[in-house]
Amino acid sequence: MSSQNANPIVRSGNGAKAKHQGLRVIPLGGLHEIGKNTCVFEYGDELMLVDAGLAFPSDGMHGVNVVMPDTSYLRENQKRIRGMVVTHGHEDHIGGIPHHLKNFNIPIIYGPRLAMSMLQGKMEEAGVTDRTTIQTVGPRDVVHVGQHFKVEFIRNTHSMADSFTLAITTPVGVVIFTGDFKFDHTPVDGEAFDLQRLAHYGEQGVLCLFSDSTNAEIPGFTPPERAVFPNLDRHISQAEGRVIITTFASSIHRVSMILELAMKNGRKVGLLGRSMLNVIAKARELGYMRAPDDLFVPIKQIRDLPDRETLLLMTGSQGEPLAALSRISRGEHPQVQVKSTDTIIFSASPIPGNTISVVNTIDRLMMMGAKVVYGKGEGIHVSGHGCQEDHKLMLALAKPKFFVPVHGEHRMLVCHSKTAQSMGIPADHILIIDNGDVVELTPDTIHKGEPVKAGIELLDASRNGIVDARVLKERQQLAEDGVITLLAVITTDGVMAAPPRVNLRGVVTAADARKLSVWAEREITWVLENRWNQLARNTGGKAPDVDWVGVQREVEVGLQRRLRRELQVDPLIICLVQPAPAGTPAYKGRADAEPDTRPAPRGGRRDGGGRQPAAVPQRQLVTAAASAAPAAAPASAAVPAPVAAASKAPVEEPEPTGRVRRRRSAAAAG
Repeated sequence: MSSQNANPIVRSGNGAKAKHQGLRVIPLGGLHEIGKNTCVFEYGDELMLVDAGLAFPSDGMHGVNVVMPDTSYLRENQKRIRGMVVTHGHEDHIGGIPHHLKNFNIPIIYGPRLAMSMLQGKMEEAGVTDRTTIQTVGPRDVVHVGQHFKVEFIRNTHSMADSFTLAITTPVGVVIFTGDFKFDHTPVDGEAFDLQRLAHYGEQGVLCLFSDSTNAEIPGFTPPERAVFPNLDRHISQAEGRVIITTFASSIHRVSMILELAMKNGRKVGLLGRSMLNVIAKARELGYMRAPDDLFVPIKQIRDLPDRETLLLMTGSQGEPLAALSRISRGEHPQVQVKSTDTIIFSASPIPGNTISVVNTIDRLMMMGAKVVYGKGEGIHVSGHGCQEDHKLMLALAKPKFFVPVHGEHRMLVCHSKTAQSMGIPADHILIIDNGDVVELTPDTIHKGEPVKAGIELLDASRNGIVDARVLKERQQLAEDGVITLLAVITTDGVMAAPPRVNLRGVVTAADARKLSVWAEREITWVLENRWNQLARNTGGKAPDVDWVGVQREVEVGLQRRLRRELQVDPLIICLVQPAPAGTPAYKGRADAEPDTRPAPRGGRRDGGGRQPAAVPQRQLVTAAASAAPAAAPASAAVPAPVAAASKAPVEEPEPTGRVRRRRSAAAAG
C-alpha cells in the first residue's frame, strides 16, 4: 500500500472492516502503571511494535510470577505485524517478548546490542528463536519497518547502558518516542545523550512527542549516575567485615562502579543471583563492563577469604521472595549466612508496590545484627528517569506540536502534562491516555479513537500457564476465607445414599461441624427434590444420563449462599459427587434436624419416567460429621470413584421460588 493513501482500509480488533485515517498509536501497557511497556504504531495495513515488557505481581496475585499485557489485539492482527523496535534491555521493555513469540510471529526485531544479547538468551530458554530474526543497531542507525515506518535510533542516557530514544518517521510526520531517559552529562561509559540529533528533528518539525513520565512529580534534574560513586566508596572503605551490595542486575553503570570500587579497596567479588551472573557476563562480553577475571571468585571459594577482602554482589533489591538477599535474610541460603560484622548496602529504591517487601527484608537483616545502609539520605542510589527539568529540556529540544505523556501512573501523566503546558504546548494538543486507548494523529489533529481490548495476562511460575480471572479469584478466596470440601453419595435415580462428609481448611467460623453438615445435607436434598428433572435425562437405557457437574454446581451455589447469609464468610466450596447405582438404599437422616422452609419451584419435580423418585424427607437430615464414615461405608463399597469439580464463586442472586442456574460447568462429568 502506498504511503500516500490517506484513507486506508484496515481491520479493527473484532475483525470488522473500519476506516482509519492517519497514524494510530496504541499503548497496550505502561499507562497508569509502572512496567509492561508495550506500544503499537499502526498505519494502513501495517503494525509496528515498540518494546514488549512485563511487570511484577501485586500482593493479591497469589501464585503469579509475572504480569503481561493482554495481547488479544496483536493476536487478532498478527498478519499485519511488520516488526518491532526495542529502546533498551530492561525487563519492563523486553521481558514479554519470548512469551509473545509463543502466540504470534514477529518478522524482525531491531534493538541495541546489549538488549538483543539478553533477549537472545531469553528466547533460547523459551524455545522461540525460530519465531523472529534479531538485528542489532547502533547510534544514528536507521531501519525501515514495513513501507510506512522509518526509525532512527538516537543515543540517550539511562540507568542501563546502550539505551535509545526513537525518531519514527511516518506518512503524517515525525514522532519522537523517548523510551526511558534522563540527561546525564557525565555518563559512566562515556556514551553521552545525542542532543544534536534530537535538536535536528526539533528544527525539522516533530508532530508528536511520547515521553517517559516516571519522575514527573519531582522537581529539578535527576543527578548523574556518578553521583553515587563517592558515597559507595565511603561505605565500602569503612566496612570492617564483608560488604554485601544489592542493586538491579541490569544497572550496568552501577555494577561497573561497584566492581571498580571493589578493586580500589582490595576486595574480591562473589556474585549471587542468576540475573546478576547473566547480565555481567553479557556486558563484559560486549565491552560495556571492564573487569579482570581474577576479580571474581566462585561463591563456594570466597567463603575461605578474610571478610575484610570480600564483597558480595547480588539480586534482591526489591525484596523478591526467591532472590538471593531475600533468602539470606530468612536464613535459607545454602552458602551465605549473615554475620554481625557485615555491611549490607541497598543501592536501589523500591519500585512502587515493592516497598513492604523491601522493608521486611531490611528488618530481618537488622535483626540478624548486620549494618544495613539504605534510603535516599545515604546518596547510594539515583534514578535512571528524568525529573521535571529533564522533561523541560526534552520538550525544548523536540519542540513537538502535540504531546502524550506515557510510562507512568495517572498522577505522573497529569503532572507531566502540566509541565508541557508550562513549555507552551496548548492543553488541547495534549492527551492523557490509558492502556488500550487509541491516539489518532494527522498532520493537523490529535484525538482519541475507538479503544481496543487491553488488560493483563497473569503467568504462573512456569511462565507458560495463564492464571485467568476465575483461578485468581479462587486463590483469593482460599487466602481470605479458606476452603470447604463436601462429599455427597447420590444414586443415579436421585437418592442420597449416605450422609455428606464436610471438611474445613482455613475457615474461621463459630458454627460447629454438626450445623455445617446439616446445611450441606439440606442443600443436597433441595437439589434432588427441585432440580433433578433438569439434571437427569432418561435416554431409554437402564440408567439415566445425569449431569453430575450440574449437581455439584447446584449444591455449591446453595451452600455458598447460606454461608454468606448465616455466617458472613465466603470460602471456596468444592463439592465431590460419588455416584451410586440405582436402587441403593436411601440414607435415613436425623429426625431432629431443622427443616428447610424454602418453597419448591412451581410444578415440583419428576424424573424422566413420570414417577416421583424416592426423596429424603425434609426432616431427615444429616448426622454429625463424626458419624459420617461408618454410615457411608455400605454405600461406598459398591459405587464408582468420585467425580470432582472445583467451584467458581457465584454471584448472589435472589431466589423467590428456588435457585436458578447461572453458570456453565467448567468441566465434564466423569
